[in-house]
Amino acid sequence: MNKASAAALLLVLLGAGGLIAQEKKPIGGERTSVDLTIYNQNLSLVREERTLTIGKGMSRVVIPDIPATIDGTSLHFLSLTDPSAVRVLEQNYQYDLVNQGKLLDKYVGKEVEFVRVKEDTKGEYTVKGKLLSSGYQLQPQYGASVPNYNYSGGMIAEVNGKIEINPAGRLVLPSLPEGLILKPQLQWLVSNTKEGEHKSEISYLAGQLSWTCNYVALLNKDDAKLDLTGWVTLTNNSGTSFRNAGLKLVAGDVNLVREQLARNGRMSKAMVTMDAEAPQFTQTELFEYKLYSLQRKTDLNTNETKQIELTSGKGIPSTKVFIYDGLADQWRVWSNNYSYRGQGSFGQQSNQKVGVFVTMKNDEKSGLGIPLPKGKVRVYKRDDDGKEQFIGEDEIDHTPKDEEVKLYLGNAFDIVGERAQTDFKSTSKDHVVEETIQIKVRNHKKETVDVQIYEHPWRWNQWEIVKSSTEYVKVDQSTLKFPVKIGKDQEKVVTYTIRYTW
Repeated sequence: MNKASAAALLLVLLGAGGLIAQEKKPIGGERTSVDLTIYNQNLSLVREERTLTIGKGMSRVVIPDIPATIDGTSLHFLSLTDPSAVRVLEQNYQYDLVNQGKLLDKYVGKEVEFVRVKEDTKGEYTVKGKLLSSGYQLQPQYGASVPNYNYSGGMIAEVNGKIEINPAGRLVLPSLPEGLILKPQLQWLVSNTKEGEHKSEISYLAGQLSWTCNYVALLNKDDAKLDLTGWVTLTNNSGTSFRNAGLKLVAGDVNLVREQLARNGRMSKAMVTMDAEAPQFTQTELFEYKLYSLQRKTDLNTNETKQIELTSGKGIPSTKVFIYDGLADQWRVWSNNYSYRGQGSFGQQSNQKVGVFVTMKNDEKSGLGIPLPKGKVRVYKRDDDGKEQFIGEDEIDHTPKDEEVKLYLGNAFDIVGERAQTDFKSTSKDHVVEETIQIKVRNHKKETVDVQIYEHPWRWNQWEIVKSSTEYVKVDQSTLKFPVKIGKDQEKVVTYTIRYTW
């Protein structure tokens, strides 16, 4: 045999060896540990450890029990046993899950069995036939990775040379067709130089595993103190369960260069018993975000919502604040619009509602003092019978420590506001507009109240207050605040004149 023939034979043998290695049965590795970092943007980072048995050379490895919402482009793999030995050459994310439509579609044109019952003896017998139509129709859906099968009519089969529509009997199929799987999985083609078990680390991003924060507050009798409890609500619609998982939560506005996946599936609820003596989460820094780490392991099952206490404080000093913002909302959108700055009839509509707010300080002295993630705050108060009653809710943004929390709970029943334009002058030649605004606030409560009247110079950005009947504070370029005290069954009138120039 010459050198050329020997080389050709060697190449053939090597190629055959590679093919044999690739045809070996895939070897799966179960999770030995898992850690979850969940962001409040419908995104999670999953870090797993698995022990994989990998042959030498090229072989296929199956990673089972993978979330259906995995971002395959984010996956990272490392052999902790020998990082340089194993390389992933190809990766397939297999999500063609079995359902009745897919299963029957695979058997169209093939022989199947129908189990029928004799009317006289009630005994079962089997007839064979060819499936001509499954009764399901493939319906591609825009934006979906896998099309759906919708029921479109009756099944059609050929039995004993005749065509039967909706054939009688229980359909029995011989086996699960190739290509259909029960759960999403990864299949890798790997190259390995060290045969045997490899302790491996796998990490990836997945959607539909998210968390939100919800707070419950209980005001005391005179609205001067409140008790606050923050709850983390975890929602797992990823398609897989995580047992005995480490849990970290990231609060902050993390930039994502992709559209968030829609939430699917139903949710069941689970509540965890709390240890009241010690915080369950510790808070640390992560870049420009906040990281909350659960000090124990937890289970997070698929299609489950779980709540865990994040923080709590008792006897937090609070203040009830009444605010009257009389400019009707419809004019705020036209702020600084040159078309309306000289129109005296515009902006006269008045909002009569006086809002009621509760404020508190997120500091250590108040029993809090940790960054509060954004979320909904529901506020309760006991009635004269000592029963808790719901009095309003609001949503807070991410709130650093030592910052004020301000909650809008609704509108006061016994305090009414009224805003009117009493004078208007426009000199287009001199580019000057002057208008006089009169605000009336009436208090029908049994006690004196403090009300903050807010006004917004909306006609133009160059303005000055020419005259005012009471002291005011310029909060910013577009906001004035007139603090007033109103006695029982009294009315307070505030009048000011503002001049716009351009």
